[in-house]
Amino acid sequence: MLVAPGTALAQAASCSPPAQIPRPRLETASASEPRRFLPIGGYTLALSWSPQYCATARGADSAIQCGGRSGRFGFVLHGLWPEGEGAEWPQYCRPAKLLPRNLIRENLCTTPSVQLLQHEWAKHGSCMATRPELYFDLSRALYGSIRYPDMNALARRDTLTVADFVAAFVRVNSRLKPHMIRVQTVRGNRLKEIWLCMDRAMEFVRCPARQRGAPAASRLRIEPGPAMPRTKKAAPTPPRRPALILDLDPNAQAPAN
Repeated sequence: MLVAPGTALAQAASCSPPAQIPRPRLETASASEPRRFLPIGGYTLALSWSPQYCATARGADSAIQCGGRSGRFGFVLHGLWPEGEGAEWPQYCRPAKLLPRNLIRENLCTTPSVQLLQHEWAKHGSCMATRPELYFDLSRALYGSIRYPDMNALARRDTLTVADFVAAFVRVNSRLKPHMIRVQTVRGNRLKEIWLCMDRAMEFVRCPARQRGAPAASRLRIEPGPAMPRTKKAAPTPPRRPALILDLDPNAQAPAN
């Protein structure tokens, strides 16, 4: 399939991970973020608009993503999240050790934050797989299958609405429909990230009513990003049902201890 004009497949205008990868901090369940061992009802693929995050980000955890020395980014992978069958979702299902540096390096051009990678594995990945490489391989495959409209052209539109943005996103992703996308904004109606809703077979589906986003008719402002390289190669598409081996039965009861 030919790539539509103005479509970017890669979302790193440049990426060069640092020679020395910082060591992440361990993350565990807490009183405010308790362990929840629940059946998985579906999944969310969360993609963050990096220019908006970097407009206000401070501190060492954002240095790789926002410092400019390691790369310039558009949409980055926030994470792949298991959802519950109701209002709550599974999280922190297993103790998560520190990610090895080689695995962090392999994923830094997709999720350019060492601590965010550790967080996503501890909170979400531990409920989907027993090994982090399985979780991140699947996350990267899904992220790599998404195409992106010309974000800088959209950013220049004075009357852009959420519905306009979603329509532009759907035009370059034939597997998506507007009801499968939720747009998240921050103060001033600025684009923060998008959530793509999937069922248990990881097919894109209508987002549940409880998963709210910005109203379709509301204005949307987009922080301009870097000019993205164009390619005529089609985006890789993951298997219809990704070959992720899970030994956590999503319907199992929590252990007594």
